[in-house]
Amino acid sequence: MIAALRLATVLTAGCFVALDAAHAQTPATVLHQPARALPGDVRVTRAQDAVTIDWPSAAGERAQLVLSLDKRMPLIRTIAIAGKPVLGGVDPAGVVTVGTRDLKQGWTIFFDNPRQRPFESFPLTLSRDDITVRAEGGYTRVIVGGAAAGPFSGSYQFTLYPGSRLVRAAMVMSTHRPATAYTFDAGLTAASADTLPWRAIAFTDLTDALVRKAGEASCKPAVSPKVRARMIAAEGTTGGALGILPPPHQFYYPLDYANNDNSAWYGSDYRNLTGRTGFGVRQTLEGDRRWVPWVNAPPGSVQDMGVFLLPDTGDAASVTRAALAYTRNDSFKRLAGHHSFTSHYHIEHTEAFLNTARFQQSTQVPDGLESPDFVKRFKDMNVEIVHLAELHLPREALDRAGDRLTLLKMMHAETARLSDDKLLLLPGEEPNVHLGGHWISFFPKPVYWTLDRKEGQPFVEEDPRLGKVYHVGSQDDVLKLMQAEHGLMWTAHPRVKGSLGFPDKHKDTPFFKSDRFLGGAWKNMPVDYSLARLGTRVLDTLDDMNNWAATPAERKFAPGEVDVFQIDRESELYAHMNINYLRLDGPLPRYADGWATVLDALRGGRFFTTTGEVLIPDFTIDGAKSGEETGFGRNATVRATIEWTFPLAYAEIVSGDGAKVYRDRIDLSGAAPFGSRTIEKRVDLRGRKWARIEVWDVATNGAYTPPVFPKAN
Repeated sequence: MIAALRLATVLTAGCFVALDAAHAQTPATVLHQPARALPGDVRVTRAQDAVTIDWPSAAGERAQLVLSLDKRMPLIRTIAIAGKPVLGGVDPAGVVTVGTRDLKQGWTIFFDNPRQRPFESFPLTLSRDDITVRAEGGYTRVIVGGAAAGPFSGSYQFTLYPGSRLVRAAMVMSTHRPATAYTFDAGLTAASADTLPWRAIAFTDLTDALVRKAGEASCKPAVSPKVRARMIAAEGTTGGALGILPPPHQFYYPLDYANNDNSAWYGSDYRNLTGRTGFGVRQTLEGDRRWVPWVNAPPGSVQDMGVFLLPDTGDAASVTRAALAYTRNDSFKRLAGHHSFTSHYHIEHTEAFLNTARFQQSTQVPDGLESPDFVKRFKDMNVEIVHLAELHLPREALDRAGDRLTLLKMMHAETARLSDDKLLLLPGEEPNVHLGGHWISFFPKPVYWTLDRKEGQPFVEEDPRLGKVYHVGSQDDVLKLMQAEHGLMWTAHPRVKGSLGFPDKHKDTPFFKSDRFLGGAWKNMPVDYSLARLGTRVLDTLDDMNNWAATPAERKFAPGEVDVFQIDRESELYAHMNINYLRLDGPLPRYADGWATVLDALRGGRFFTTTGEVLIPDFTIDGAKSGEETGFGRNATVRATIEWTFPLAYAEIVSGDGAKVYRDRIDLSGAAPFGSRTIEKRVDLRGRKWARIEVWDVATNGAYTPPVFPKAN
């Protein structure tokens, strides 16, 4: 009879189902329940062979995560809303690809290619020896012991957030292997021989159409489609849908091109997951095939390789809408009294325009460039002010397009043509001459200047067609230009890439100490999942620069930068973006009137920077806003109005005394998603030179402000 059962198979939804009644005796998973009540009315119930964690998932609604204690069965017995199953009979799945970091420049590196050295991929294994349920601040952590993937080991963890349907599912592991760079893929699977636990796999393609792969089509050999919104979903057999979505920014390691790199997968035998059928999200191994640095894993660091599971009572379209709400539909909210500003784009529209016009023998706008894709992308995302970093090409490529003044004239003409009352497109460069390191230039109006002043050539001269033309050949010349035209300059990607060692190496120079040198720009690079903040490289630089400052003129700021190349309709732009909200009243500046107010807001520290999900529309210390001065006393009142989509993690008040940096943390866990509030804390700021605030959520999305400063003596 047993032999017959082992051999019996049926065909369901195009996939084979093996009925096996014989199981070897396997010890049950040990459950460690919390000794006291969990925060947020989370409840744990033990049955003979399962544990149910039940939590309030919305107003008047509760959700359930049921985990099997029988190791012979799938770990996730069911995920349900109001007791109605959405998906079940699945196991967590992961593939960790392990390579080697070139540590000649340490861990703060972009110019590296572990993909070009030997690497190996390992599937997640989960022994499930024990399950521990415990409080983590205002949230609940469910820790499944015995996770491993090659040289990594640790646990698999679910985190539940009262008031939200979101469940964070993460491989939380470390390795002692030296010089490790890695990527990971994650998802949910069932044995290929078992009945399919879903009726369809679904995703949104690049035409914005919802694609469903039902039954047999969902369990064919695995594929990785290009998707919108970085997510994929399974529709349950009895209704409902469950989406898998990565943290929208943290998940993606930096690349020069924001390509859509097929970031989802579904089907059978995906990579190392032999004998399994599933769906999930993935990281590209090849990237843009330029510099592809992967993710840092310093020895002993605890890498939190997490994604989110989002159950929904509706279908795949419904769960996709629910997921996109967390990123405001991959756009940036309009804020009263603010205009959104983004910087550092190597779109190279100028070079493309001139070369295409020559190829087409056109004296008008070349065919195909009337309305470039990047303009629509920015407008669709509610981006209002875009500062380019054009002419960042090899000299040969620029010479083919035209001489420098021709290039500048075309850049000015095209940014003017493409600007309107919804988008202000501004000229800018990453000129990288004379100062050391890489740097960004920004002027309040079109300015003509050359980069290689010859001996005996005047600093400025009048051109009959262009007006003033400046020539720079030294640090002093660059500073004189910025002072003459009220421009700004700042370090691009400080302490990494071509700015390795900068701005530190020129912190004592006159141009750095000048108020024309803004500081350095912020981006999450490199990536390390053991860190609870993004872009620590630049936040630390911001703090150091203000500790260096000896006078008010030397105070520095760190606006966000994006630093990507060409953008088209397929680009996965939101994942690589951040945005600056400038405190600017009134309508968007008109190109023809100049944009000095934009530079004034930056130079005055009148902005905050965010990945988009967390907002700080108001921040004061004793009534002074960022960039302003106030008295720093024993009981300074720090107050911030914040908004968020994902559940919050914490805020930190960061300050410095010229030598040290201090952090005062405010626990914000326990807050439901999609909220707003004002936080307030009294802090002793005596002897401090500056103070600012950061706010972070559970997906490591965040926002930070420039500092407030003490009144000068």
